[in-house]
Amino acid sequence: MTKLALSDSILMKVEKPARYIGNELNSVKKDKNKIDVRFAMAFPDVYEIGMSHLGIQILYDMFNKREDTWCERVYSPWPDLHKIMKEQNIPLFALESQEPVKDFDFLGVTLQYEMCYTNILQLLDLSQIPLLAKDRNNDDPIVIGGGPCTYNPEPIADFFDMFYIGEGEIMYDSLIELYKSMRKDNKSREEFLHEASKIEGIYVPSMYEVFYKQDGTIDEMKPIYEDVPKTVKKQIVMDMTESVYPEKPIVPFIKVTQDRVVLEIQRGCIRGCRFCQAGMIYRPNREKNVERLKDLAEKMLKSTGHEEISLSSLSSSDYTQLDELISFLIENYNGKGVNISLPSLRIDAFSLDIMSKVQDIKKSSLTFAPEAGSQRLRDVINKGLTKEVILDGAHQAFLGGWNKVKLYFMLGLPTETEEDMKAIPELANEIAALYYDTVPKQERNGKCQITISTSFFVPKPFTPFQWAGMFEPGEYLRRAKIVNDTVKAQLNHKSIRYNWHQADVTLLEGVLARGDRRLSKAILYVYEKGGFFDAWGEFFNFDLWLEAFEKCQISIDFYAIRQREEDEVFPWDFIDCGVTKEFMLREWHTALSETVTPNCRMRCSGCGARKYLGGVCYANKN
Repeated sequence: MTKLALSDSILMKVEKPARYIGNELNSVKKDKNKIDVRFAMAFPDVYEIGMSHLGIQILYDMFNKREDTWCERVYSPWPDLHKIMKEQNIPLFALESQEPVKDFDFLGVTLQYEMCYTNILQLLDLSQIPLLAKDRNNDDPIVIGGGPCTYNPEPIADFFDMFYIGEGEIMYDSLIELYKSMRKDNKSREEFLHEASKIEGIYVPSMYEVFYKQDGTIDEMKPIYEDVPKTVKKQIVMDMTESVYPEKPIVPFIKVTQDRVVLEIQRGCIRGCRFCQAGMIYRPNREKNVERLKDLAEKMLKSTGHEEISLSSLSSSDYTQLDELISFLIENYNGKGVNISLPSLRIDAFSLDIMSKVQDIKKSSLTFAPEAGSQRLRDVINKGLTKEVILDGAHQAFLGGWNKVKLYFMLGLPTETEEDMKAIPELANEIAALYYDTVPKQERNGKCQITISTSFFVPKPFTPFQWAGMFEPGEYLRRAKIVNDTVKAQLNHKSIRYNWHQADVTLLEGVLARGDRRLSKAILYVYEKGGFFDAWGEFFNFDLWLEAFEKCQISIDFYAIRQREEDEVFPWDFIDCGVTKEFMLREWHTALSETVTPNCRMRCSGCGARKYLGGVCYANKN
């Protein structure tokens, strides 16, 4: 292998050269002559985003604990360096060794967001690895995808040799052992992929064939060999306390999106919001023991020098040992220049009391995510938040000294009416009125600031809303205009700001989220025409995507806008995510009847996750 460290002259020409030089504190260096397997862990976005991702830090730590494996990192080069690498034929390299990714055994790509799909092709292209899996030979790395987007991997199936479905801590050791054994026996790439497809949680697209009906929907998907499983089962960590976790996370040279120690307190969620994919695919809810978290906090702060610690969870307020954990963090670190960040808290008296101890109230804002403005629509999406709870939380916050509130909503949810849209600014107005009505003038921190943000709803696989239809971009913008006009009509409109998401990006995300293998040719077309970094507004080119869909005869209406039939075979139906399709359909009907389903601690709703024999499904039950 040849070292590819970029010359000073190249580094001087690019923005933030520290993205590419490696050698960060706690990064791992190994003697490549003493290891058997080289694994390049890639994030298909810029360094600052990828370095903030907890999943990569966990897997990096886990792989490098193996004496026979060296895991290194690679991120998408920014367009300035991309251009130079193409012009000068510099292959993409891993940060730790500065050696070409194409010479590694594995290239693992984490798939967090559909709008990064063209960046997968950028990584492969710059690495000088054939873009299509079928064109690779025994000398090319095995390209494997992991992360939430693998719960429908079909739109990018043609670019990957395999996908790992579920949580990475479980089956990677088996995969590496199989690889070592088959390489020793000089087995071919095809033979290895065939054997790997039998490992639980590993999906090898080339081992399956898809058949379509005349109307374009899927008839069936079946393995091409009898010994390949028909269903791929997600892998899940049931003992969160003992599972691997990085005690010495890598410390970046430059400021990244989340420049702090991250404590993962639990996985999964008890709430069951019907739009939320994470709340379904990470079931059941599993907690990490508070003593282990205290130990991790101490070790990670010491090994990194970070000045902030954050709790990671889908809903931190539901962690049963939260009081003890936060009391420990405040007692031990709050007075020592360490900020404590508490995302995903419900705004209640307990949370506000804690936040008042760890935040500068004058600078910080409180965040509520009602998701829908009206109670009717909150019941449809199973949000489980009443207007009284929202107003009471805001009231307590104002009395506690806060005057900035952020509110997050979605537009385009199933069954949404104009009244539901108008209810968004009306709720914001009520919250602003509460401030002026209940906080005496002399005690105010200035004017009340309410910021409303609306994204547009995207139906995701493995949610009760996976059957729902979407809208044309113009319809989303019409809905945003209704909200905007209603904001201006409110009595307290000067205290309310309104932001909304891009409508065309939302529609494309919807196409890619629920698409099938036929989409890969459009993704390839866009990349070959110069499209990548679609997740960044300044680079996103919707017209190029429309051109690709037209050339490839792909219908946006078919993939995004039509409502799915209840008996339709979905591209992701071959995956067992632990939550049954029957449960999802039942929840879809329950949503349409505007009925709330209780959370998992209140009552088991029979979603299927009990089969994992642990977590919230078995908590306090003998």
